[in-house]
Parts: sequence; structure tokens; C-alpha cells
Amino acid sequence: MADDHGVPPVDPTRPVYVYVQVADHIAARIASGELRPGARLQGERDLAEEYGVAIGTARRAIQELRDRSLVVTLPAKGTFIAEAADE
Repeated sequence: MADDHGVPPVDPTRPVYVYVQVADHIAARIASGELRPGARLQGERDLAEEYGVAIGTARRAIQELRDRSLVVTLPAKGTFIAEAADE
């Protein structure tokens, strides 16, 4: 998958963990409104395939998004974009 400029969002040669690159790209999609609050995020396997990474990397990226409070995971239901916090 490439972003709007044709650049792949994941570059293993960059001095940033790949899972952080994936999480940053998904976070940018959330910030841009492409992924709306309440929307279901793809499963780990689908994310891994889309970004060209291992399932464990996709899993760690989702954990990173949970740590940032950008997504919530409901067992047996999936991972969803978190509702925006009231400011």
C-alpha cells in the first residue's frame, strides 16, 4: 500500500520500528478522517497483508494504537476507532 504520494508507509531501512510506522500511518488516517470514530479496523491478518508486514508486527501496531487511546478492542468483536475525547 502506498500513500497519496506513492511512498510506501513502511520502510524497514528507517531508524523507526516497523510497528510504529504502521501505527503512525493508521493514526494519520484517523486524524485525516479517513477512518471515522466507531469504524471497525481491519483484522490483524488483513492489516499485515495490506502493509506487507508480519502478523506479529500488525498486532504490535494495534497495541501501540491502543496505548495511544486511538482504538479500542472488544474481545470476539474486533478493534474499533475510539470516539474522540471531548476537549
